[in-house]
Amino acid sequence: MKFIDTASIKLKAGNGGNGCISFRREKYVPKGGPNGGNGGNGASIYFIGDKSKHTLMDFRYKSIYKAPDGEKGKGSDMHGKAGEDLILPVPAGTIIRNAETGDIIADITNDGEKVLAALGGRGGRGNMNFATPEQRAPRYAEDGRPGQEIEVELELKLLADVGIIGFPNAGKSTFISVVSAAKPKIADYPFTTLTPNLGVIKDGHGGSFVIADMPGLIENAHAGAGLGQQFLRHIERTSLLLHFIDASHEESMVERYKTIRNELALYACSLKDKKEIVVAAKMDACNDDVFFEFEQYTKNNDITLFRISSLTRSGTKELIDYVSDIVKKHKVENEEAESDIEKQL
Repeated sequence: MKFIDTASIKLKAGNGGNGCISFRREKYVPKGGPNGGNGGNGASIYFIGDKSKHTLMDFRYKSIYKAPDGEKGKGSDMHGKAGEDLILPVPAGTIIRNAETGDIIADITNDGEKVLAALGGRGGRGNMNFATPEQRAPRYAEDGRPGQEIEVELELKLLADVGIIGFPNAGKSTFISVVSAAKPKIADYPFTTLTPNLGVIKDGHGGSFVIADMPGLIENAHAGAGLGQQFLRHIERTSLLLHFIDASHEESMVERYKTIRNELALYACSLKDKKEIVVAAKMDACNDDVFFEFEQYTKNNDITLFRISSLTRSGTKELIDYVSDIVKKHKVENEEAESDIEKQL
């Protein structure tokens, strides 16, 4: 399945139906009076979170969505039928913006969360509504109001507890393949991972968390180099970053670490300050001199460092348990914060 995480679409809510001009005409009823019904309201357009959706692919192939109009009013006091609302399912984690102003209309994070995007037009009133003692036979009715038209931009940010970052071929995909049921593509060439891979990891205490393997970053990723801006957005929602660095590489691990950290800071300050665990991967083929330099650097800068080998599974269990504890703590803190806000309201 192709991963689509942005889309631009136009929405047109339904127009309200026109009111009806009609008069009661029955034999032996000399003063029938007006009986034109109201027009039905136009249909509105809503977005709703859907856990079965994982990409915005549906919106890539259809860019205009129009909701049905309300029916016109009829005689004999009959009102027009309202248009049936149009419901557009989107993945949880979708941000909806007004394309013209850039304002955020909604940030849908939960399954079943429903948000109004375009309001349907109100139906016009029929002439039965305008009868007065002075004007007993009004020969006019209201037209229905037009439905709202808006162009919106959809942006999907994956909802994962943990994001894995690092240079291409740093061992990210191999790790997620051995600790979860995810099956990412693994090969010895750059940018093997072209789309984010999600995996559910279970710890040894009955808990679990969602981890996202992000396509490899390179220098100037914040400016769009490689697959940079395409996927940096997806790690903004995570509570923790696992920064993978290949310990078997000949180039300085310190310099590679600093390059990725710089890209995070240039893209968004929130990423620079996000909690991070550094993972020295491929320790089964470790370059001792390069690793020793990096190990000293992490100690001097109070950086949490784990050593693992996904090939031999060495250190993976310890890393998972440590990450699981952090994720659980973060969730508890968020729940407490939300509870405090609700109490204040």
